Amino acid sequence: MLLPEVGVNAGEAAQLCAALNEHFAGQGMEFFAPHPQRWYMRLDQVPGIETVPLSQAAGRNVRGLLPKGAEEAHWHRVFNEIQMLLFAHPVNEAREVRGELPVNSLWLWGGGVNAPLQKTCTSVSSDEALAGMFAAAAGIPFSSWPGQWRDEENGGTQLLVWTGLRSALRCGDLDAWRAALQEFETGYAQPLWQALRAGKIAQLQVDILGGEHARHLLLTRADAWAFWRRAKSLSQ
Repeated sequence: MLLPEVGVNAGEAAQLCAALNEHFAGQGMEFFAPHPQRWYMRLDQVPGIETVPLSQAAGRNVRGLLPKGAEEAHWHRVFNEIQMLLFAHPVNEAREVRGELPVNSLWLWGGGVNAPLQKTCTSVSSDEALAGMFAAAAGIPFSSWPGQWRDEENGGTQLLVWTGLRSALRCGDLDAWRAALQEFETGYAQPLWQALRAGKIAQLQVDILGGEHARHLLLTRADAWAFWRRAKSLSQ
């Protein structure tokens, strides 16, 4: 089972990455961890595999979720080598002595090449570091996720990226999921809906991602006054 939220400090991350780089030296891959909870692998060539995002694999049995594609056999061997290397590393031995979970594998996902990013919005706000990094790469102003939606007087297009339900789902914590949903309702859904009705914003697009599926909703001010439409329950 994949447990991604392991408390690793910067020193441990640096030691483990150094060991990985030494083991895989000359094989066209480099490991580095600018943040203890966010590790990266730089490759000389784009691998011929498809990977499963961490958000979909977390808390699940990884059997059947490993990379697939033309080079899957090679990357399965890489996974095995990583596991064997980390299993015997002194960092993990020390962690187990302290009663902490060992870092006994890595989850490879995502990937891509450095390419120019298109500016499709004027500002980004998110509770996820990845969205902030993409905003920085595109040269778009970024702000951390506030508890309440703030109306930007200067207009433009805001991109709001919220992952508040994800951690609760990983842990199977229904109370935390319900609390996060309620906070989003009062802090964002209600004020955005009122702003749409008042004409303060021209359009509201909602993209709800779930595994391999997505729901896309596009609302305008006219939709806010469609009183003939029956309200639906949250499950619907």
